[in-house]
Amino acid sequence: MIQDITAIYHNEYIEQSPNAGDYIMFVKGRNVLIKKNTEEIEFLRYEELDEVEMAFRYLFALDTEEGRKRFFLGEADLLMEDMLKEYSYEQQNVFRTKQPKELAFAGITACQLANWYETTRFCGTCGNGLEHDKKERMMRCPSCNALHYPKISPAVIVAVTNGDKLLMTKYAGRDYKNYALVAGFAEIGETVEETVKREVMEEAGLKVKNIRYYKSQPWSFTDTLLLGFWCEVDGNDNITMDEEELSVAEWITRDEIPTEYDGISLTNEMMMRFKNGEA
Repeated sequence: MIQDITAIYHNEYIEQSPNAGDYIMFVKGRNVLIKKNTEEIEFLRYEELDEVEMAFRYLFALDTEEGRKRFFLGEADLLMEDMLKEYSYEQQNVFRTKQPKELAFAGITACQLANWYETTRFCGTCGNGLEHDKKERMMRCPSCNALHYPKISPAVIVAVTNGDKLLMTKYAGRDYKNYALVAGFAEIGETVEETVKREVMEEAGLKVKNIRYYKSQPWSFTDTLLLGFWCEVDGNDNITMDEEELSVAEWITRDEIPTEYDGISLTNEMMMRFKNGEA
């Protein structure tokens, strides 16, 4: 999966400034600045910005075989035009396929943090402007002392089995057209096991049993922490599809599951495990 990298990820916040060799990330919405016309991911380095005056926000570090790589967030609006001759803003989905893997992980994680900073500038309690905390990844309100931490939304990925068949779906009205599994966000007041039952019932009209946790995945593409579960259909296996959420919901045998393993997503890993008889 995208977070399965050989580097060691250090996400603890440390107030510090960039030096030569450090990566500077520039983000606009869900677009990240990368070098043009290269097979592998290349981000701007600090030494390329010597004459540019801007503030930098430390993001995280990766310990690799080549040493520690540090990543900082730059102010996109202050980037000089001549820098954009060699670099361009690419939509975040580029990190699903681009290599090297540790820089793809860094790119999408930086995108999530940058968007949190951009959307967390004012206090939701009193409306006052927020300040960066110097000791941890948090925004603090100087007026009412409210504390604001990065947004992470828990969601379930559910592999529903029926003997030698797996419940597979396709989203309605989305650009992503490949098969997926039942998925949905946890609601206030419910356990994630209850989320599994509710989402399967809402999307496919099925009851489930024998719910087993598989593994989790940080999914920065949607600010989500994914929690994977296996379960079995309980009783009637006739599907009643939610046509607002899905365009397809059907039972697929192991042999019929498309071989589309991308090594990136928890959903895809679970489908391939079932196809290969490992679950």
